[in-house]
Amino acid sequence: MARECAICGKKAQVGSKISHAHNVSKRRFNVNLQRVRIKVDGKIKRVLVCTDCLSAGKVTKV
Repeated sequence: MARECAICGKKAQVGSKISHAHNVSKRRFNVNLQRVRIKVDGKIKRVLVCTDCLSAGKVTKV
């Protein structure tokens, strides 16, 4: 299972980590994903959902 939201498809983004001396190195901004049990086509599945989708009410927990 990829580290991706099952509802909106949100994934990790790449950015820069900048030190005080202004040295730059790559880093990942990960998505806040939660394992949630939801009902899909009458069956209960456990999927990864981002907290934006949870708080927006796009998913109802079972």
